[in-house]
Amino acid sequence: MNVENLGCNKSFGGWHKQYSHYSEVLNCTMRFAIYLPPQASSGDKVPALYWLSGLTCTDENFMQKAGAHRIAAELGIAIIAPDTSPRGDDVADDEDYDLGKGAGFYVNATQAPWSRHYRMYDYVLNELPELAESMFPVSDQRSISGHSMGGHGALVLALRNSERYRSVSAFSPISNPVNCPWGKKAFGAYLGKDTASWAEYDASILMREATAFVPALVDQGEADDFLEEQLKPELLEAAAKRSGYPLELNRHEGFDHSYYFIASFIERHLRFHAGHLAR
Repeated sequence: MNVENLGCNKSFGGWHKQYSHYSEVLNCTMRFAIYLPPQASSGDKVPALYWLSGLTCTDENFMQKAGAHRIAAELGIAIIAPDTSPRGDDVADDEDYDLGKGAGFYVNATQAPWSRHYRMYDYVLNELPELAESMFPVSDQRSISGHSMGGHGALVLALRNSERYRSVSAFSPISNPVNCPWGKKAFGAYLGKDTASWAEYDASILMREATAFVPALVDQGEADDFLEEQLKPELLEAAAKRSGYPLELNRHEGFDHSYYFIASFIERHLRFHAGHLAR
């Protein structure tokens, strides 16, 4: 596999590195970032947290703004952050920010022209971990987390693949995309008019019907501008109660949708994942 290093920065005794590679799944060149904690330099494999970012973001937002490196270095956890969509001149796009490049929604698109490239679900589930675990001292002990659109993706991937993840967390996730404007627009384009297929990528529906459980932590700011129309955490909470899902959902007064919110609580999320990765 042709992998190119794009940058390398020492951080809290570990290394933040950025790479590009050609993705067979997405049919384009992709970029991802990885933080390797100091423990990885000994040659021992470390567990990994996969981070999925939100609309308009890339691999860089979380690594630069969340303040996660210090705690990841202490806990000995690698962090792997892919881009949020395929990129390239021949990749389908839309003029709106909530569809196309930067808005992959972590689904496998079935509709033209999106289906040629937009298979972020398979990329995050299989191709990226296979690359990371073959190239770096990273083990197959995985947890997953994300923000907003990425929170939706993290929850869906964990709910559908409980055997692959030790834990899942999310900040301000799109909890019921089949019933919100962002989700309806993206799913209609990527998955088509058959709304029955949309349920495969809806965290509230999946959690309501779950029989295999991955411990889940969700934090939501109560001053989030998208709370009522787009995010709908109350539906995720209701789904968990119905199935008995081990979900901890916390609401925080005054916090919005920004990385200030993520930075305020990322330590708690990393320690949550570390507890499950160590088991």
